[in-house]
Amino acid sequence: MSNTKKIRVAVCGGGIGGLTAAVALGQYPNIEVEVYEAATKFGELGAGIGIFPRPWQIMKKLGLDQDLLKSTEIKPKEGPVTSFRYRKSDRPEGLDFYTLITQGNLLTFHRPDFQQVLLRRLPKSCRTCCSKRLRSYIQRPSGPIEVTFEDGSRTTCDVLIGADGLKSAVRQALLGEKAQYAGSQQKFQEAADITSCIDPAWSGTNAYRALIPAHRLREKSPNHPIFTRPTQYLGKNGYIIAYPISHGKMINFVAFLSRHNLENTKFNGPWVSTVEKSDFVHLFANWEPEVQELMACVERPLKWAIHTVRPLPSFVSGGVALVGDAGHATVPHQGSGAGHAIEDAYFLATLLGHPATTRETLHRALRIYDQVRRPYALRMQEKSRLNGRYFTMNVDGLNFDTLSGDRLREKLHQLGETFTKNWEWAWTTTIDSSLQQAIQLLESS
Repeated sequence: MSNTKKIRVAVCGGGIGGLTAAVALGQYPNIEVEVYEAATKFGELGAGIGIFPRPWQIMKKLGLDQDLLKSTEIKPKEGPVTSFRYRKSDRPEGLDFYTLITQGNLLTFHRPDFQQVLLRRLPKSCRTCCSKRLRSYIQRPSGPIEVTFEDGSRTTCDVLIGADGLKSAVRQALLGEKAQYAGSQQKFQEAADITSCIDPAWSGTNAYRALIPAHRLREKSPNHPIFTRPTQYLGKNGYIIAYPISHGKMINFVAFLSRHNLENTKFNGPWVSTVEKSDFVHLFANWEPEVQELMACVERPLKWAIHTVRPLPSFVSGGVALVGDAGHATVPHQGSGAGHAIEDAYFLATLLGHPATTRETLHRALRIYDQVRRPYALRMQEKSRLNGRYFTMNVDGLNFDTLSGDRLREKLHQLGETFTKNWEWAWTTTIDSSLQQAIQLLESS
């Protein structure tokens, strides 16, 4: 970063949010960007990733769509599209009760494939560094932000973007800075409230993730519906989602088990670990045959204790901003975590690259990002939480196990309409109106 006239942006985190930010920022000749990744190499945890029409529009604007489509067997469609089918499956004979119809389709990818496309499309001027986890930063009234990494190395920047995920070191430093300031103003309760948001909280839900080779399932069940119909199998306090990825060579499988009464408590044990499938399959023992055939193909899944970030009072502090899970990690029940990170990154990059943003007005641009983007992100966080309740048959005042026949079908269909209404933002809206609002605020300042 030799040209001091340019806005210098350091991105902590080389996942989907951080790399999207770097690609988006690379469009602007007055911005130089560096990406710092804590791991020893760029690599994504997790398997499948779903991109709904709303974030897909951003991929198209960034010119990434054609490269991404080379890594999936699914092609974009417009108009009404049949998406997931829903079954009540915690019974010997499963019951189809709802089909999700979206405007445009969900595109599914293998997460490392998605990341590799972003890496290939980084601007040539972008420097990437691994084994760089943030230790601290110092902001002064004037001059650059001084950044120190755990290995003792340092850099400076005008803007620091925290895209370093659930256990974000940038969030810890940012909130620590805010809490310290509140304390210095004798606002001790405010300082305590800010500090309580630093560490993630357990959602009460664990996920068991696995990739099933399609040939293994085909040997056991040649005509299993999952080959052609992405499905969510729902039941009391648990559900399973499964769909093909990697040109149909693999089945992405995730089983969720929820104890909603333990939400926001401390999880004892590793947050991510490889386990034997005996750790959870017995809890689905009475579920329908379609589920049993999938379970039989799972080998040593990854167990994830799903943690979230409590609603933050701000995503920014001076020249520092949070995107994606670093700012608003949520439960994955709307399949939109990556999409939200993409939106955050593009939104912030657009404001930083706008002609009205200069080195002197950077903090104003970040405050507008926070003012417009954060309320939306927190609403989406709550919507995903609610879908987790609906998918595990936790609806106030209603016990599905006491229903049968037409009454059961009626209530299940109402459930489907409820979670669809809660979710339809992903395919009926775009980022454009809120981004235009932010640009107008920027231009009027």
